Amino acid sequence: MLVRDAMSTVVLTVGPAHTLRQAAALMSARRIGAAIVLDPEAGGIGILTERDILNSVGLGQNPDTERIHAHTTNNVVFAAPTWTLEEAARAMAHGGFRHLVVLDNGEPAGIVSVRDIIRCWAPARPHVVPA
Repeated sequence: MLVRDAMSTVVLTVGPAHTLRQAAALMSARRIGAAIVLDPEAGGIGILTERDILNSVGLGQNPDTERIHAHTTNNVVFAAPTWTLEEAARAMAHGGFRHLVVLDNGEPAGIVSVRDIIRCWAPARPHVVPA
C-alpha cells in the first residue's frame, strides 16, 4: 500500500503568526495531531505538532502569546505519495516523529501519520458485544 492510500488529504494549514492556543483549538476541533505551517520567510513549509504545543506549555510559556513561528519544525522530512507505507514508517522511526508532510510536485498534498499507517496495517476489528 502507498502513502497516497493512507494519507489525510484535508489538512489544517496555519500561519506563523497564529498563537499556539489558536492552533491547539483548531487541531482539537479536527481531532488531528499536526498542522502544516506555511511561512515563506522561514523556508516555506513547516509542521506544528501537538508535541510542540505540549513542550511549550510544559516550559510554562503562555499559549495565548506564543506564536507558531517559534515552535515550528522547519527541517521537515517530506514523503512522496508514491512511497510505500513501509518507507514512511521507516522514515518516522528513524527521525523519531509521528507525522510526514506529503508533497506532490512540490506542493502539500496531505499528511500521513502513524495512526494512518496502523489503520491500514491493522484494520479495526468489528465491535463485539459481550454476552
